[in-house]
Amino acid sequence: MNSKDRDSFLSSRRNLKMARSPEAYIRGTTKLFYEWLDRCAQSIPNGPPIWICGDCHMGNLGALADGDGDVAIQIRDFDQTVIGNPAHDLIRLGLSLASTARGSDLPGVTTARMLDALVGGYETACVEDTASTPRLRPPKDIKKLVKHSLHRRWKNLAMENFQTKRPLLPRNKRLWPLHRDERRAVMALCKDEELERVVASSQGSTTFDPKVLDAAYWIKGCSSLGHLRCAVLVRNGKRGPVSLLDIKEAVAAAAPSAAGAEMPQDHAERVLTGAKALSPNLGDRMVASKVMGTAVFIREITPQDMKIEVNRLAGDEIQAIAHYLGGVVGHAHGRQMDRQVWRSWATGLARARKKHADTPSWLWSSVIDLLSIHDKAYLEHCRQFALGHH
Repeated sequence: MNSKDRDSFLSSRRNLKMARSPEAYIRGTTKLFYEWLDRCAQSIPNGPPIWICGDCHMGNLGALADGDGDVAIQIRDFDQTVIGNPAHDLIRLGLSLASTARGSDLPGVTTARMLDALVGGYETACVEDTASTPRLRPPKDIKKLVKHSLHRRWKNLAMENFQTKRPLLPRNKRLWPLHRDERRAVMALCKDEELERVVASSQGSTTFDPKVLDAAYWIKGCSSLGHLRCAVLVRNGKRGPVSLLDIKEAVAAAAPSAAGAEMPQDHAERVLTGAKALSPNLGDRMVASKVMGTAVFIREITPQDMKIEVNRLAGDEIQAIAHYLGGVVGHAHGRQMDRQVWRSWATGLARARKKHADTPSWLWSSVIDLLSIHDKAYLEHCRQFALGHH
């Protein structure tokens, strides 16, 4: 398949994914969110400029292992990371949670309480030290995720992604052969000294002698479909452990950045810097590089890495999850600020939340406005998709 045919197929696949549910549409249409931010920036609290996720929906948080095999819930996607307003991450996460609440047929009062719990968890995040794990009491769904994550091994990762327990990449609808030039460039990239150091460190080894077992174009994600993405299996020596590398094209961020923010001009370096600031468990096993002149970042995926996936939830469950995830994001933000700046920012949010109990908060107003915008756009997307496949 040539590049033109590949791009056309991936565009069609992205449209199909986005038509499956309102939540999937929200995940795949960050553009609508940023357009809304551009129009409504004046109504949002202006927080200290720090590295933010930029696309902080629920699917972009999950269990991540550190170099010692310990697991923490952290942000796990940084395509849109910028130095920006931390309130933007709260709104994006609030929108994602509100959409999940509606998918669980929960009443509007639950959504209101859930958003209040989200900000409450954020404000009470412990940022007194730079530990990678926030000191929060996880709800039962999060406890289950972490427990399951800790027991996963290579065979679980391989079966989940490739439907095989063997260290190979079967060619199917999710894994395609690379073009010849792409394969040559990817093979060369795997000998990068910094990448070797990162993989060796995660394996607890002092040396890394990479043997590429297989490499393929990886059909993964939603908004990233159409950009270069590769799965690579690498073994340390002839009989050493196997590592799964995810090579992903780094694109220009659409998320708004703070005025005068100094960020790396190279998009892969920007992603790497944001990841290290927000989620050290992942950032410390990422490398920025290039494939055929295209900026890419490479991350080693471990069996313990799992995103948060919820189906139908009760009201008390989603409120507990919102409070916990608010704390996770608050910890990721707060660890970049000194104590006085964090307290000032968190106290200001608390004051605004409690000042007028009978007046909609800025977060509530933002999320409700965004829900209505996405509802209309989602239905129109489904209509166009149905007409195109009639």
